[in-house]
Amino acid sequence: MSRILITGGSGFLGRELASVLRDRGEVTIGARNQKQLQAAARSVGVDATPLDVCNMESVRDAVNLVRPEVIVHAAATKFVDLAEKQPMECIDVNVLGSQNVARAAVDSGVQVVLGVSTDKAAPPAYNIYGLSKSMMERMFVSMSARSETSFGCVRYGNVAWSTGSVLPIWKRMIETSGVIESTGSEMSRFFFVVNEAVELITTALDNPELVDGKILSREMKGALMNRVLDIWCAETGAAWIKTAGRPGDRPEEYLIGDSERRSTSTIDINSLTHYVITPNAILDDPLPSAVSSRGVSQLTDDEILNILLAPPGPEYL
Repeated sequence: MSRILITGGSGFLGRELASVLRDRGEVTIGARNQKQLQAAARSVGVDATPLDVCNMESVRDAVNLVRPEVIVHAAATKFVDLAEKQPMECIDVNVLGSQNVARAAVDSGVQVVLGVSTDKAAPPAYNIYGLSKSMMERMFVSMSARSETSFGCVRYGNVAWSTGSVLPIWKRMIETSGVIESTGSEMSRFFFVVNEAVELITTALDNPELVDGKILSREMKGALMNRVLDIWCAETGAAWIKTAGRPGDRPEEYLIGDSERRSTSTIDINSLTHYVITPNAILDDPLPSAVSSRGVSQLTDDEILNILLAPPGPEYL
């Protein structure tokens, strides 16, 4: 692995991923926000190139410049409520943008393309954002059988303290008013920290035969949001109130949906259980049940507190 291009590389995950992968080869991050892109490149110590996945010529220019062996496709619009209000933008970035990356990769002979997906893509998809990422997953899986480029995806849940996620929003509320307004206190979610997300991606890159034409996930712990709120308020002296829900939110998330059970196998990697989803396959030993954020092991109070009190730094906001 010598030349690596990360789309969406100026974002929370892209920066952390670049800082890890730079020890493996020549890393270039690409994004359409030039100011943020240059700041990220300087802070991490990697190269940068303008890259708007919605613009096919921009994608081609970036791929022709970098000549990557590997593309990690992390560029996305990921806000559930905004996708419901602005569906065209979500589809342009997450579906057509992924299509542009796939076409440019095949045309240029890129060896591996790895798409970064989300638990919201698992069936039953409940919102436009989840549907758009599901389309990316299925597109990449299908493309792997149609070209010499190996396509695959990784799928995981909420990355704690990622840009625009709930924890930075709640932190600002605590600092400004002392009251957290929660739109989903009754919901449950998977929680990952950013180094775990990066580890799943590097696991996929280290095992390309395992991910070729497949979706890789791994065991994650869940938490009820009202527990997270209670623990944080007890620690800070803040209070929380329930407010109106957001469009597109579902009560719980799934890493593996019920309709995917027959297509999913498990494998142990580094003493961790991983899920390998092969869409359209019917396996002899399917999962016994769907994997939901309510049905998995739950984070302990101490684990939740460690996540809450250890934001990754000022850039998370």
